[in-house]
Amino acid sequence: MGRPPRVVVLGGGSAGWIAASLLHHRWAGQGGHVTVVESPQIGIIGVGEGSTPQLKAMFDHLGISESEWMPACNATYKLGIRFTGWSERPGYESYFHPFPSPVDLHTEPAFSRNCALARRGIDVPALPDDWFLAARIAREARTPHPSANFPFPPAYGYHFDAYRLGEFLRDRAVAAGVRHLPAGVERVELASDGAVAALLCDTGERIEGDLFVDCSGFRGMIVQEALGVPFLSFASNLFNDRAVVMPTPHSGPFLPQTESIAMRAGWRWQIPLTSRIGNGYVYSSRYISDEEAEAELRAAIGMKGNPQEARFLRMKVGRVSETWHRNCLAVGLSQGFIEPLEATALHIVIAIVLEFAQAYEKAGSSDAERDAFNGRAAARYEGIRDYIVAHYRMNRRTDTPYWRDNAANDDLSLALKAMMTAWFTHGDIAEAIDRTYSLPPYPPMSWHALFAGYGTFPEPGKTQPLPAGMRDGDLPAVTRMLDACLSNFAGLAYPAAQKGTEPA
Repeated sequence: MGRPPRVVVLGGGSAGWIAASLLHHRWAGQGGHVTVVESPQIGIIGVGEGSTPQLKAMFDHLGISESEWMPACNATYKLGIRFTGWSERPGYESYFHPFPSPVDLHTEPAFSRNCALARRGIDVPALPDDWFLAARIAREARTPHPSANFPFPPAYGYHFDAYRLGEFLRDRAVAAGVRHLPAGVERVELASDGAVAALLCDTGERIEGDLFVDCSGFRGMIVQEALGVPFLSFASNLFNDRAVVMPTPHSGPFLPQTESIAMRAGWRWQIPLTSRIGNGYVYSSRYISDEEAEAELRAAIGMKGNPQEARFLRMKVGRVSETWHRNCLAVGLSQGFIEPLEATALHIVIAIVLEFAQAYEKAGSSDAERDAFNGRAAARYEGIRDYIVAHYRMNRRTDTPYWRDNAANDDLSLALKAMMTAWFTHGDIAEAIDRTYSLPPYPPMSWHALFAGYGTFPEPGKTQPLPAGMRDGDLPAVTRMLDACLSNFAGLAYPAAQKGTEPA
C-alpha cells in the first residue's frame, strides 16, 4: 500500500464509529484521513446490547480503559449467556454458555469426555454449567477481574447502551482527528468505471474519497442500492424477522450474564445495564403478530398494563454477496445480519474492519486480494449462521408450531449437517470442525456446550451406569478445582443496582 486511502464512512452508530475509530487508529499516523457522514435525522434505538470478548479486545487495541468507557455507556460485564426454556428435558431446562478462556483448558477435556460418554448412553453428568469457571463467577455475580496472584483471567464481554456507545466513540474519534459531517446523503455518485466517486449531501457538499465504508444500515445505500450487490437471505433457516423491545427498572442485584429465554414464537433477551434492564422479544412474524408478541413480552416482564411504549424492529436476515465491492466496504447491517442470539453483530464489525485493513495494505484493491477477502468474510458469516441455526434445529421443545417447525427444518448447510452427524454418531467434534470449516467460527467447547446444554443424549430409560473400570471426567475433582479458582474472584460485580429507567 502506498498512501493510506481517504476513507468516507456513511452512517454512524456503533458500527460506523467502530469502523472510523479502527481505520483512523491504523492509518492516521501515515497520513490517512477518515470522514464520517452521519444523518442527524436518523434515530438510533438505544436498546441494551451485548457483545463478545472481541469488544474488549478492540478497546484494548485503541487504548481505552474500562473506567473511561463503561460508565459513559451504562455498561456491565458479560461472562456468557444463560439459555432457559430451549429444552423440555428434565435437568436441561437451562444451561450457561461461557466464553472460552484459558482456565477452561484444565476442565474442558473432562467435560468433552463426559459428553462423549453421555452420547453413547452412559449416565454421567454433562450439563455445561458444572464444568466452567465463568458459569460460577456469573452465578455468584462476581467481577471478572481476579486477584493478582491468579494467572487465568476469564474471557468476558459487555452489556451496554448501544446509543451511548456510538456517542462515546464519536466524541473520542472526533477529538482524535476524525471529521464528523452531520448531513444526509441524497445521492451516491459513481465514476465511469463503476466505483464510488463521492457522496452528494443535502448540505450541498460533495464528499470525495478513495474508500467508502457503507454503514447505512439494512438499506445498504452504497453497496446494495448504488452498486447493486445482491443480498442473500437466510430466511429459510433463520425464521425470526422481528423484535419488540422495552426497558424495565432494576428490581435488585443482577448477574453478569445475558438471559436468553424461550418464548412461544422466539426468545427474549434480558440484559442488565447499570441504569435499567433491557428487554427484547425476537420472533417470527409467520407465527405471531406484532400485537401478540408485545402482549407476550409485557406479561413476561411484568409490564402488562404499563403505559411504557414498546418499540418494534424489523430484521433483514442474511448478507450481501460481496462485503468488499470495488472501493466500498460493507460494514454492520449493510453487510448483513444473522440475529442477536449470540451477540455477534459488533464482533463481526470489528473482525471485518481489521481484516480488511490488513488485506488493503497487502495488495491495495487488487481483484485477487478482494476475492480472497470476500471468501473469508463469507466463510465467517456462514459459520456463525450455522451455529445460530443449530440452536433452533436442536431445540427440545414441542409446545408450539414455531419450535416444532424449527426442529424439523432440513434447510441446513452441508457443514451444519456434518456437525450434527458427528455428534449423533459419536464422532470427534474437534476433528469435525477441522474437516468442515475453513474459518471455524466457534471452538469445540462451544459446540459441546450447545449440544449438551439441550440434553441431546439418549433418553433416561435407554442409558446405563458407568461401567466398572471406565473413567469419566471426574466432576468432583473439577468441582474442587473450580471452587478454588472462584476464591480468587472477590466481591460482587454490581452490589447495588441503580433504580429507575431512562429513555430507551
